[in-house]
Amino acid sequence: MKTRCGWVGKEDFYIKYHDEEWGVPVKDDDKQFEFLILETFQAGLSWITILRKRENFRKAFDNFNYKKISKYNEDKIQSLLQNEGIIRNQLKIRATVTNAQAFMKIQEEFGSFTDYIWVFVNNEPVNEKRKNLKEVPVTTEVSDKLSKDLKKRGFKFVGSTVVYAHLQATGLVNDHTIDCFRHDEV
Repeated sequence: MKTRCGWVGKEDFYIKYHDEEWGVPVKDDDKQFEFLILETFQAGLSWITILRKRENFRKAFDNFNYKKISKYNEDKIQSLLQNEGIIRNQLKIRATVTNAQAFMKIQEEFGSFTDYIWVFVNNEPVNEKRKNLKEVPVTTEVSDKLSKDLKKRGFKFVGSTVVYAHLQATGLVNDHTIDCFRHDEV
């Protein structure tokens, strides 16, 4: 039996997410945006709640197409507020539109969001060697710095905790515990 990080539950889709996605370095803007949106909706909630609704989010938000999302009008926002398959938080829905616009501005300035975000870790995943979940922080100096910069650029719901979760999920930080079989793989 494989040893996994202590936060992984027993549900198959959660195990699959841990084993195949979490902590894998993401160098693709579309995937970066998807995770960023999911992380912003997760603020104040559990990640498993978001994962359970991921496909609903994908459908509701045009497959996380930031170009389309950046142009959402009030009618589209109101329809999202009626969608029972997603988190119907008006501030987070509106922030998604704002974040799509800010995301594209970063692409214009840096060539890609990926090029922008990876600079914060010197273009190399930070390979942590945590023994257990108690050693895993909720924020770091890097997440503080990135959060501050994203906010300065107009992003919403990107506090340091959300940003650190994003860094973990997209593999900029390897926070698989050292006993987890994925630690050395990613």
